[in-house]
Amino acid sequence: MIGNIVKVVVDRPLGSCHPKHKDIYYPINYGYIEGIIAPDGEEQDAYVLGVNEPVEEFVGRIIAIIHRFDDVEEKWVVAPENVSFTKEEIMEQVKFQEKNFKSEVRM
Repeated sequence: MIGNIVKVVVDRPLGSCHPKHKDIYYPINYGYIEGIIAPDGEEQDAYVLGVNEPVEEFVGRIIAIIHRFDDVEEKWVVAPENVSFTKEEIMEQVKFQEKNFKSEVRM
């Protein structure tokens, strides 16, 4: 799946807070891939990197997977075509949420 182009429906845009956990602030756009069901039974979640303004949807390339050792689901990392990040740069941008899990970036 890494390298595939997907459309992310952004339900938590950059600058917003989690609908249930108001202490979680989203410094990046975050959403899901319609029609792809993750192991948790919900649509596949995705972090959108490289887009510095709130958006409602985004089409980009999957550049990495955030694998969680202590959760049933993984998060996809989507970025504009021809934009790349190192594993360290990705983890730095997603740590606002991943700090709560034992996870790694797979590329």
